[in-house]
Amino acid sequence: MRRLAARCFLLSLAALGAPALSAQDAAAPAPAIPTISTVKVTAASVPTPEQVFAIPPAMREMLQKQVISRSYSRDQRLQALVEMIFSQHGLDLQYDADATYTVSEIWQHQRANCLAFTLLFVTLAREAGIQARVQEVGQVVSWYQDQDQGVVYNVGHVNAGVDVGGRYGTVDLDRNVLYDRHGPQPIGRERALAHYYNNRGAEHLADGDLSGARAFFDAALAQDPSFASTWNNIGVLDNRLGDDQGARTALDTALRLDGRQSAALNNASALYRKLGMTAQAQSMQKKLQSVQREDPFAQYMQGAQAERAGDLDKAITYYRRAVRLYDTAHQFHFGLARVYFLTGRLQRADRELLRAQELGGSTQQARYQAKLDSLARWRAQQAKR
Repeated sequence: MRRLAARCFLLSLAALGAPALSAQDAAAPAPAIPTISTVKVTAASVPTPEQVFAIPPAMREMLQKQVISRSYSRDQRLQALVEMIFSQHGLDLQYDADATYTVSEIWQHQRANCLAFTLLFVTLAREAGIQARVQEVGQVVSWYQDQDQGVVYNVGHVNAGVDVGGRYGTVDLDRNVLYDRHGPQPIGRERALAHYYNNRGAEHLADGDLSGARAFFDAALAQDPSFASTWNNIGVLDNRLGDDQGARTALDTALRLDGRQSAALNNASALYRKLGMTAQAQSMQKKLQSVQREDPFAQYMQGAQAERAGDLDKAITYYRRAVRLYDTAHQFHFGLARVYFLTGRLQRADRELLRAQELGGSTQQARYQAKLDSLARWRAQQAKR
């Protein structure tokens, strides 16, 4: 099943203090945060839930012609739907990280990010008689460009799950994603809409449109008042407006709903420091460090940062901890193999590369075999010298 390699994540902003690991590219600086002086005020048009999922007549006609009329087989319809979405003779969908669009807007612009794509795919699949659902992943790590350096650690991710005759599969725009141990979990319509409105609110917030952001965050909470990411983002919004009490209430709510959310812990710590509540700030920071120490993704990211800084011994410590916490992630074993190799521990590097190859499956076999062959050639050259 065809999948696009694209940056694809749900926005959970961490903007009160130092950048947190959530929803940020570890290899790039954090985006600039608008100040109060640059705030834009707009009358944001918040689409209704019905408008989010509405299929335009022309898109429905294309679906009927290219998918539904082609076969009664659900499996063949599923393949035809994928072709229709990505083929030049169909929708010719292109990835755009900023395109949190409704289904109608996707038809108009032929662009979508992973969240918009998921809503589109599930909507069209159901219209074609295919059992499909929106799925949520708590956190993911994605690799882009050079897999060793282009790493993104995301809080929140969605994709589509399908059931064709008792056979279950996942349709995901991001083919380089590593899910957390829980993997994709099905969510209902309200939660999916909360993701949509939250993303749109975060985009308005990043653009400095605080009133527009508020309108979308309110819409998200109307769908799912237990969505911790939205409460975290409201905390950021209130902080920008100078409403310290509102920010504190929102962040406290986020942490009551999800006490291990790194973005909210980081933001709460920064807010408490700002308010002169040193003990509370330190408590939040300790909790954040505890959460990250038990999070294999956070450990891997710290290892990657140490490796780029040239502190290879520290990188080994972090990578080994990531492997202990999540020992079936071939990417973690490969990172550990790489720094073992760079520090001259060749037997350990060889062992970790073999483990990465074993875990990587057929899609990674060639890549890791090439690494093993390269290591063998280097050893032979060293032996001759």
